[in-house]
Amino acid sequence: MSGSIPGAQLALDFRWSDAADLASFVPLGNEQSAAAVAALGGPAAQSLYLTGPPGSGKSHLLQAACGRVSDAGGPAVYIPLGDHVEGPVAQLDGLEGLSLVAIDDLDCLVGRDEWQEGVFHLYNRLRDAGGLMVVSAPAAPSALGLRLPDLVSRLDSLLRLRLTAADDDRRRRILAAAVARRGLDLPAASTEYLLRHHARDLGYLMGVVERLDAASLQAGRRLTVPFIKSVLDDQPSA
Repeated sequence: MSGSIPGAQLALDFRWSDAADLASFVPLGNEQSAAAVAALGGPAAQSLYLTGPPGSGKSHLLQAACGRVSDAGGPAVYIPLGDHVEGPVAQLDGLEGLSLVAIDDLDCLVGRDEWQEGVFHLYNRLRDAGGLMVVSAPAAPSALGLRLPDLVSRLDSLLRLRLTAADDDRRRRILAAAVARRGLDLPAASTEYLLRHHARDLGYLMGVVERLDAASLQAGRRLTVPFIKSVLDDQPSA
């Protein structure tokens, strides 16, 4: 996870996973979105609105955006709204002093007028201070059901990029990259077993990888189909 945020007094530390970086993102079909996030570390950076279905990589790219800006020397925060909207909107106070604010799951603002106002005013303060905002949502701003027209207008002004859902080819590459980062090898037969009998959802897939990593380390076993079956036997398939 990222460390504390320099130069800002925040109600909470908003952290992101260092593992969700551009190097670990498989851009197959989403090259334009990955390139836009990569540009956040340079002079061509601009605020972004990422949209797409679940499992398309929106959350990964938002966290990668924070890492990209942080690596370039700018403070950043990642805000998964679902984890915060039950709390006070004052959590957004002071964020305009940062280089980047990445807000995930804008649809969580629906029915929360105070939070819609808070994100609207944060956008204005951040823009005036020269900072950037990168957000994600499952649909276009006008289709989210937000009641604040001014916020919808601000969101419409962002560069909108749509991510595509992962197909099996991309899932294979994501699986291979995830296990390689852990120093493991996933034989082709094991990959096909997982795709046929277990994972379709990428969040589920990554949970399976974590479990197999721990089991392989403990048992000193390769990720063969029989070993995977023994580890996941008590885990229902997705």
